[in-house]
Formats: sequence, C-alpha cells, structure tokens
Amino acid sequence: MTVQENVSLKAYNTFGIDVNARFFASVSSVQQLQELLGDARYPEPFIIGGGSNMLLTQDVNRLVIHLDIKGISLVDDSFSENEVLLKVAGGENWHEFVLYCVAHNLGGVENLSLIPGNVGTSPVQNIGAYGVELKDTFYECEAVHRDTQEVRVFTLEDCAFGYRDSVFKNELKDAYVITAVTFKLTKSNHNINTDYGAIYDTLKAKKITVPTLKDVSDAVIAIRQSKLPDPKKIGNSGSFFKNPVISQTQFTQLRKVHTEIPFYPIGNEQIKVPAGWLIEQAGFKGKRFGDAGIHDRQALVLVNHGNATGQEVWAVAMKVQAAVEEKFGIKIVPEVNVI
Repeated sequence: MTVQENVSLKAYNTFGIDVNARFFASVSSVQQLQELLGDARYPEPFIIGGGSNMLLTQDVNRLVIHLDIKGISLVDDSFSENEVLLKVAGGENWHEFVLYCVAHNLGGVENLSLIPGNVGTSPVQNIGAYGVELKDTFYECEAVHRDTQEVRVFTLEDCAFGYRDSVFKNELKDAYVITAVTFKLTKSNHNINTDYGAIYDTLKAKKITVPTLKDVSDAVIAIRQSKLPDPKKIGNSGSFFKNPVISQTQFTQLRKVHTEIPFYPIGNEQIKVPAGWLIEQAGFKGKRFGDAGIHDRQALVLVNHGNATGQEVWAVAMKVQAAVEEKFGIKIVPEVNVI
C-alpha cells in the first residue's frame, strides 16, 4: 500500500471530472483501511469507491482512500428452506455482483442490473430501480468507524432505510466506511418482479411469458441502455436528482393544471412524481451549456460532454432545480454527493 501525491481523480469518478487529490492510496483489505484511517498524518480522509454517486467541484486537499476490497463468499447456503446469505466485499462492482447472482441462480437483485457504483456504497442511499430496493435483500453490513477504526455490524433495522435514504446519510453521515454487505437471496422459487411497466413490455416484446432471473436482468439492462448513457462514453452519475415525493393534496392541485403528469402512489397520503418528467417539461432535456448539459434521452441525467468542470455541471443542476420549482412548485433534490 503506497500513498501517492497529487493524483488525478478523473479515472475514479464516473462524471470524468479532472480534479486532483493531494494524497491518494488504494486499499485492498480492512486492515489497510484501518491503518490509513488511524494515521494522524492524514486527518479526515476522503473515501471513494466506484465514484458513481458524486460530483467533484474542486481539488481534494487531503488523503483520498480508494476502497478496492474484493471478494464474494457464501455465508450460509441454508439460511432458510429457500434462502442463502451471500457476503460481498465493498469494493466489488455492483453490476458484476448482480451478474454473479444471476449466473448462480440467486434471486432478488436482478431488477437492479446495470446500476453504476460499488457494493459498499449501495446501502448509503438504498439504491433502487424497477420496483426493487436494496433493503429488500439486505441482511447486514460491516463498517469501519472512521475515528476509532472499530468494526461494527449493522442490521436491517439499524440502517433505517427509506426512499434513497439510510442512517448513513443522516445520523451517521461520514461516520463509517462500509466494507462488506451480506444479502439474503432466494435459491429457488424466485419472486420474479415484472410489475414495472417497462420490464413487462420488454418481456412481452420478446414473447417471454415465464421469465427467468436472466430474462429480467437482460430486460433491465436493455431498458437502461436505451435510456441512460454509458459513463465510459460520456461522463455522468446516472440519475442526478431524486424523484420527489409530495402530498396527495399538493398532487391534486398540480394535476388540475398538468393533467398528464405521471405519478406513483406511496401509501394513501403521498405521491411520487418522476423528476425526469418535470425536468423535461421545464424544457431542459438535451440542453447543453458548454460541455455540461442534460442527456437527450433521459432528462434526469446530467452529463459531461468532455471537459466540463464540476462547478459547471453544478451550475446546470441549479438552473434545472430553479426552473422546476418555478414551474411546478416542487423542489427536486440531488441524489449525488457534491464535493
């Protein structure tokens, strides 16, 4: 493990923003992570995993620790009659982990195919897509405290998961580094979730009536590839804004003016509205401001066309946020961490 100086982070963030780290080290074990976190020469180190959920707007004038801990292991192959526990290291790529599950006939995460980032950051915002959230298969996670370097195990209840939310974004924000996540997955009689319209339509077009885990995963991959840009080709962090959740009362008033507004009920009192639709209706889909802009196929995605700075991307985000609030009275909130 070597600590380097003045290292570009362009290859370590999916927006492709070219800023420098004053110091940089990549760790491949929990012990190495603990050593660096406890090194007094590097106060308040900055942790980076897959770099998919951040926008870097400035140089990082401290130690950047790249979490590169790898490994997938079966903890319990008979947790219940139809379930297994699979422990996945925090540095594993999320999509590759999903493909591993599909290949080994382990069900529960197939709807979360092609989500960018690493496993270690997945519990932080309770990642979700196409009717499934991380919490649906989460069993526990292990995390190292940044200050004490002690390892703690967090249960499902401890994590206080909500919509794109968890204890790691609130009370314990920046307190822990998640080094491994254990998932509870089905090994047979899978609960195939095809209720989401786009998945249903994709499977129907392929004339698949009894879908397998791979069928669902392939459908999700096809849908995401048709809508979302590949970070390797154009810098982005996937969905930049959360889908806002508003009250039934506010939605009723909004629908009087915007009768075509799409929506998803959450319980009896709240409504989720697609942020991408709001942004598109505000006139930003496909717009470009220099090298920063909004994707032409999915308005929820902000992009770096080549040489945009983090500040330029953030300025576009603020333009979008202000326009949506002015038009709809809804303030959309970024999903990404702005550094």
